Amino acid sequence: MNTEAKKYNKWIIILSIAIPVAVAILFGIKIDLELPVFLPPIYAVINAITAFVLSLAVWAIKNKKVKLHENLMKTAIMLSILFLVMYVLYHMTSTSTKFGGEGAEKIAYYFILISHIILSIAVIPFVLITYVRAITNDIELHKKIAKITFPLWLYVAVTGVVVYIMISPYY
Repeated sequence: MNTEAKKYNKWIIILSIAIPVAVAILFGIKIDLELPVFLPPIYAVINAITAFVLSLAVWAIKNKKVKLHENLMKTAIMLSILFLVMYVLYHMTSTSTKFGGEGAEKIAYYFILISHIILSIAVIPFVLITYVRAITNDIELHKKIAKITFPLWLYVAVTGVVVYIMISPYY
């Protein structure tokens, strides 16, 4: 790891802890506010777009379109931040919807939901480290961790859509 990348380590650790803790705390805060739009389908679409953008970014880098890759990755990060803001806002202003399915459908839903939540927390430091390695031009280490980050992040984005589709009949 180069010296420039090391200066980011403290921020990676702080953000990797602070983001999930802040989300957990904000989940406990309820505000009496009626939003002008129903957010779950909007942030599900954002997740779908994120998955598409991530896939395009991999295609771009494999085709040596470095600047396009860089822009797509920045877009994916911004989409993920936008998703997170909407997700927290929705849960602060609405009661959680209970899944109404039974049997195998219920088991599948909770497996996907729990793996989605766990990996959405785990992917944070991977995204941050991968990004830092790119902006500090540590390309070999960037490539190594990106091979782990991409499938994790893609899984989180896709399962976010799947969770929405599975629970949407119960809203």
